[in-house]
Amino acid sequence: MIDEAVRAFRKVDIFVSNAGTASRGYNLVDSNIEEVQRLLDIHVLGAMRFVKLLVPIMRELGGGAMVFISSQATQTCEAFGGPYIMAKAALEAMARTLAREERGSNIRVNVVAPSVTETDMGIRYVKARFGVNDVSKILDRMPFGRLARPEDIAEAVAFLVSDKASYVTGQIIFVNGGGW
Repeated sequence: MIDEAVRAFRKVDIFVSNAGTASRGYNLVDSNIEEVQRLLDIHVLGAMRFVKLLVPIMRELGGGAMVFISSQATQTCEAFGGPYIMAKAALEAMARTLAREERGSNIRVNVVAPSVTETDMGIRYVKARFGVNDVSKILDRMPFGRLARPEDIAEAVAFLVSDKASYVTGQIIFVNGGGW
């Protein structure tokens, strides 16, 4: 995939890691190690595989920008989300470490951490978390009366990969309406 991107665009100087999946919603004691490993594989090790391939390319280009999508959940640490929260926290640690390691290579590395977003996964989460069939029933509990929209996250990412963020690295930007 990376070879194809380099062929098509002649360079790869932007990378956004948005792969992810939810955990099953058990408490930590009832979560099995295989689930934790599965989430770490998807959220962290998958991203790291790309990092190992892309950083040398970005170094050769003289720089680049990487953004990893995490979650507000790393701050709230709500019950019944341990495997997911653990994986996203590890992703954030990887990104912030990489930011320090690659600053001298002019590679900026940041994290965008949204709250629940209007995606299939986000809507399933809200329905399960609040025990509702219709998400609109709980929107009055959300900041600004709505869930985050994909474009809210996309705009934060677009800023971080732009020249306007040329002095921003190692940061976690929360796109969460001020938290909930």
